[in-house]
Amino acid sequence: MTDPRPDSDRTSPLHQIHVDGGASFTDFAGWQMPVSYGSDLAEHHAVRTTAGIFDISHMAEILVDGPDAAAFLDYALAGRLSAISIAQAKYSLLLNPEGGIVDDLVTYRLTDDTFFVVANAGNRFAVATALQERAENFDVRVSDLSDSYALIAVQGPNSREIAKAAAGITEVSVPLDELKYYWSTDALFDDQPLLIGRTGYTGEDGFEFYIQTDAAASLWAALVVAGEAYGLVPAGLASRDTLRLEAGMPLYGHELGIDSFPVQAGLGRVVNLKKEGDFVGRSAVEAGPPHGSHVLVGLTTEGKRAGRAGYSVVTEDGSRVGMVTSGALSPTLGHPVAMAYVDPFVIENGTPIFIDVRGNRIAASVVDLPFYKRDK
Repeated sequence: MTDPRPDSDRTSPLHQIHVDGGASFTDFAGWQMPVSYGSDLAEHHAVRTTAGIFDISHMAEILVDGPDAAAFLDYALAGRLSAISIAQAKYSLLLNPEGGIVDDLVTYRLTDDTFFVVANAGNRFAVATALQERAENFDVRVSDLSDSYALIAVQGPNSREIAKAAAGITEVSVPLDELKYYWSTDALFDDQPLLIGRTGYTGEDGFEFYIQTDAAASLWAALVVAGEAYGLVPAGLASRDTLRLEAGMPLYGHELGIDSFPVQAGLGRVVNLKKEGDFVGRSAVEAGPPHGSHVLVGLTTEGKRAGRAGYSVVTEDGSRVGMVTSGALSPTLGHPVAMAYVDPFVIENGTPIFIDVRGNRIAASVVDLPFYKRDK
């Protein structure tokens, strides 16, 4: 399956709401998505202290159903999806036979034989194609439902109260007060099916709402109204990027890619080598990446100048030992943070190192990820 609209400027079903709200936009995987509503710094702080609402309808949704669905996903993905319970979600990886990462994704189990796979927008067709190809010997159906679904995320310490207060959300199977992290519940919104996952990509508590596109605007409005008493603000992709960076969450195209093994990205635990049977990428993962392959680390620096993606990482004598994949001045911590792939001999916590910022070297230290972890 290939992208039938590779050059199109797709817009979310919530696009006009963002225009009316004064958003500025950025191209993301062929979509025009809100990057900020005026201050990405204020949006970032709102998610850390109250709540933010994100439109992430560009994400891809793929339904996998059939008698062999669980066994099929055990073969197609790096994790053991057959082990999760109905309503549970699991973070996993889609690998190629060489062990490279085609995408990182979240999968919800809806019934014994039905799974809902959520992939990155830019990898929609790569994931759908790979799943279709891998389904050949299984009694399973793979359906790309991405054009039918909108996805709204409410993230932040007040997210649960906002979700509970939203008018029109009824028939919630599991009370939101009881919904555990990485579990989901069925519900209705204005009599339309709604899937609510207690998941997110900001390092905060939060909920994600999957709904048919024609009901998305009404759901967004209901959540915004409910959030007025809880400090909810609309938030764009700029703040989402600094939030996930602080939380040490990898982003496909930056920390993850077809040329990186899971263990290099600190995701070795996501690959289940103990599960029975073969899966795509197993032999390559068992063999491991070539000796001396770069490893993802966290870097912190003092001052206000941040290393950005693509900047070189060097030792004191100027030898290049890696490259920054993501970097920013952390709004929460007040100093620059970055993730970088570096030579394995400089990965020890506390190792002094330098980032080459446009010809000027700034001193950095290797630190454990994540940079920020919320209090629970």
